[in-house]
Amino acid sequence: MTRDKWTEAQASRSLNRLLPKLESIAEGADAGEWQLYVNRLQQEFPRLFRILFHLYADNYDFFFYLEELLVSMTRMWLERSADLKALDAARLIQTNWFESNRMVGAMCYVDLFAGDLHGLRKRIPYLAELGINMVHLMPIFKCPEGDNDGGYAISDYRSVNDKIGTIEELQEIATELRRRGISLVLDFIFNHTSDEHEWAKRALAGEEEFQNFYRMFEDRREPDEYEKSILAIFPDDHPGCFTYRSKIRRWVWTTFNNFQWDLNYENPQVFNSMAAEMLFLANIGVEILRLDAVAFVWKKKGTSCQNLPEAHMIIQAFNSITNIVAPAMVFKSEAIVHPDEVARYIHPQECQISYNPLLMALLWEALATKNTGLLRHSLERRFAIPDGCAWVNYIRCHDDIGWTFSDEDAAELHISPHDHRRFLNDFYSNRFKDSFARGLTFQEDALTGDARICGSTASLCGLEKALADKDDEQIELAISRILLLHGVIATIGGIPMIYLGDALGFVNDYSFREDSAKAGDNRWLHRPAFDWKKAEDRFEPDTPIGKIFHGILRLIQLRQQHKVFGGMDTEIIDPKNNALLGYFRHFEDQSALCLANFSAETQTVPGSHLRLLGMRKTFTDLMSGKSLIAMESLVMEPYQFKVLVKI
Repeated sequence: MTRDKWTEAQASRSLNRLLPKLESIAEGADAGEWQLYVNRLQQEFPRLFRILFHLYADNYDFFFYLEELLVSMTRMWLERSADLKALDAARLIQTNWFESNRMVGAMCYVDLFAGDLHGLRKRIPYLAELGINMVHLMPIFKCPEGDNDGGYAISDYRSVNDKIGTIEELQEIATELRRRGISLVLDFIFNHTSDEHEWAKRALAGEEEFQNFYRMFEDRREPDEYEKSILAIFPDDHPGCFTYRSKIRRWVWTTFNNFQWDLNYENPQVFNSMAAEMLFLANIGVEILRLDAVAFVWKKKGTSCQNLPEAHMIIQAFNSITNIVAPAMVFKSEAIVHPDEVARYIHPQECQISYNPLLMALLWEALATKNTGLLRHSLERRFAIPDGCAWVNYIRCHDDIGWTFSDEDAAELHISPHDHRRFLNDFYSNRFKDSFARGLTFQEDALTGDARICGSTASLCGLEKALADKDDEQIELAISRILLLHGVIATIGGIPMIYLGDALGFVNDYSFREDSAKAGDNRWLHRPAFDWKKAEDRFEPDTPIGKIFHGILRLIQLRQQHKVFGGMDTEIIDPKNNALLGYFRHFEDQSALCLANFSAETQTVPGSHLRLLGMRKTFTDLMSGKSLIAMESLVMEPYQFKVLVKI
């Protein structure tokens, strides 16, 4: 018998042995619903068993933890509300629901956008006004006061930050959003907890069971071995990856900050505990779960401790559990690593959707260089992903901009990766003479020049500088840059995601320097409080805010009105002009050609080239509504975006 056959047989025996216990727990449940649950369990369990057996079979009590997991899953399924079970059934029929052209996402910090959950409820009409049907609320769970990595140091996965609201309010918000056709996205910070989490507190109290929840070492021998091959993430603020806690005389693994303790996924009790936290979020009504820091969850000596095979297995196991208990929920990957590694997390059986950091970084690169060569070359090689998956395309988020393009891609175009990143950092941090951008560096290494960039979309596109200079021409160019970037993310394959405030052209907020808890973190530069008074200017179409808002609204409406912008079928084309980005979108029998001018100069596309691309004699630009003739050269104004369809 092969090992695969043996594992399959063990899975079957295990489930048959455990089903009677699960049935006793579910006594009184609706018979039809129970059978659907059992069907999913029987379908998924061989995969789940195979993964868990690989990870944890060396534990003598493996089958104890397997039983504990299935019992927990069944109890969570029983607690799932009727409307969420109905959503499960609908999503099992339409598994590609998130690939619809109707999908448009937004992200925000609740406190900065609306004050609290009560205020958020009042702002749902604004989301509807903008056409948003997927909203990502940045970490809202209980976390330490003061420095907490912007909420990413979780002290309790089942308690909302007191300043924002209660878990009951969150569940009510999720229900209200779902009623209005808006999917709730929350973060699952599963690599680490804060040092104020109950598990960490009990570890600090000396309880061995909870010390085993984390990676702890009595002396520096093992940490020193690990640090031979791993890199510090924030070397300025947190050199190394370990923190000494004198109370327990242990070195604790702390990848990101000394108050964020890495969980020990070699312990099956940790996996089961985090699976329960995940399903709790699913039962609140989360439809998309953003998996934070996916690359770091497994550690192994002699490696970088990033993107290890076991990290993928952990996510695949969570995916399988979700398919059984809460199939309406999908995963969104957050991996700011080499593009090849980003792609490896994207699969229907792992993360169905993923942030697209490569597109984000290279949109900014193309704006700075006025050249789309690297952007086009990278998209040709790396944009395609497995069927049943989708990119989340964004311009800015709460985090910094890392120049995550592939060194190999750059070298193929005779670009020095190191020098090019240094130029981009200078361009977007006020150090390049002719730059329109206003931004700040983050975690800059003075020796190597390595850094990341902070700044709002509007400020990085030149609006802050143009307004300060009272230069009307530059204001219009800045607005055109903002709309150009949004045009690309609204029409290229995947789901567009907008940072709330960007649709109104909010510029950098330098007041963070006056707050001791934020002053050392330049990322707060692009996390301004939402100015609702200023937002009223969106009703004044001649103001910069009005022009930006209505321009982005037009792009969203264009996307949602044309099915060709659904799915992922995107064909990158060579427009024979390095200032231009071009791509076809295809859906069923429809096609659209999108063209974007990344320069401040007028560009042309010869009519002969348009005909070679398959455009007929006449076609329409959906952006302007004008009919055009392929016999003539197509004129692209500075930073103009066009969508061409055949008549």
